[in-house]
Amino acid sequence: MTAIQYKRILLKMGGEALSGPSGFGIDPVRAVQVAQIVKDVYDLGVQVALVIGGGNLWRGSVGSAMGMERASADHIGMIATVMNALALQDALERKGVETRVQTAIEMRTIAEPYIRLRAIRHMEKGRVVIFGAGTGNPYFTTDSAGALRAMEINADVLIKATKVGAIYDEDPEKNPQARRFDKISYIDFLNMRLKVMDSTAVSLCMDNNLPIVVLNFWQQDSVRRFLQGEDLGTTITNL
Repeated sequence: MTAIQYKRILLKMGGEALSGPSGFGIDPVRAVQVAQIVKDVYDLGVQVALVIGGGNLWRGSVGSAMGMERASADHIGMIATVMNALALQDALERKGVETRVQTAIEMRTIAEPYIRLRAIRHMEKGRVVIFGAGTGNPYFTTDSAGALRAMEINADVLIKATKVGAIYDEDPEKNPQARRFDKISYIDFLNMRLKVMDSTAVSLCMDNNLPIVVLNFWQQDSVRRFLQGEDLGTTITNL
């Protein structure tokens, strides 16, 4: 059996992973597809935590651009992430994966409040933990929430699931000559102002020496193959 590189991971994905062809809403078919990818990783014996965004339902930046108070717009976005977390929990449970949703904003009738040690115990007992409502504070993205939770649960790696296979210095769809990075340092990522992940999240990982891997979530078995040692995506670390 192939050795697994990491025992405990935090998988960060955008809310668009659950959306249908329109890019909006929650598509039950996509939720099942995402759940299967997570289950394939879980079946390797890896302890899995998830953070999912809410962009398929609401983007705080859009509300702010229309004159909405930023804190209010961000709180709506946090609630959207909880909706996505519950949809993914349902899909995972139907596949036989025991799951817990923990939220940074208390919603006791539908989810547990975020408690660090309880989240770790859940994973040690073989449950997938989904963190909802971001950090619980406005002005922070779910990327930052993913980095923070990864640190708090002592994850070995933060995996950022995207629709592209790596980090480039420019949009490869706009510039076919864009430079692809297999590895990049935290400092270079920040200095180049790359947009794959926000600077707060990368800075937090840099300060705590947590590696980040950016890969194409929809490439065949990409997360599982990476965990089994295949060289995929781009690694952000101290080179």
